[in-house]
Amino acid sequence: MSDSTRSNNQSKHQPNPALDEVTLSTEPIFDGKVIRVQVDTVRLPNGETGKREIVRHNGAVAVLAIHNDRMIVVDQYRQPLGRTQVEIPAGKLEPGEDPADAIARELKEETGYTAKELKLLYSFYTSPGFADELIHLYLADELEQGEAQLDEDEFLEMSAITLEEAYEQIRAGRISDAKTIMAVQAWHLIKQGVEPK
Repeated sequence: MSDSTRSNNQSKHQPNPALDEVTLSTEPIFDGKVIRVQVDTVRLPNGETGKREIVRHNGAVAVLAIHNDRMIVVDQYRQPLGRTQVEIPAGKLEPGEDPADAIARELKEETGYTAKELKLLYSFYTSPGFADELIHLYLADELEQGEAQLDEDEFLEMSAITLEEAYEQIRAGRISDAKTIMAVQAWHLIKQGVEPK
């Protein structure tokens, strides 16, 4: 997540100083390609100390892409789950990258589609109890089809599903990640004429 994105997101937060924890020390544990892991020692509101295991992540982007009243999805193997699942197109942010640029790139790479306009729907933390990953969810319609440009280590199958099919796949557990479920709910609101906020 870029400093400007983090700063903008924090400026909307209404603080509650009575619950603040003060970081006393940070111990780096792991520095990988996608995540960094650290253990913080903190002073708790009651004066005691505690440990916090934290995953740092640059953030990610995802897109609710609608074409001919169908949502574009990809079926992809997820090693942590040990299975494939159906998700909306998404990808990680590079350090300092603008989320709007990143989602245009990811949409093109994974599906071949380009959008005349991309609109930010929500920015949300995936697991704030232990990670700072922030996902920016965009809406894309008026899509134009082209050639997908997958990374060499990326294997997926694209399809397009109706809202009813999306709910069926949620019930069946084929769609089970937060970003895709949130996108389906946003699409439901949009189809009812309600602006997602």
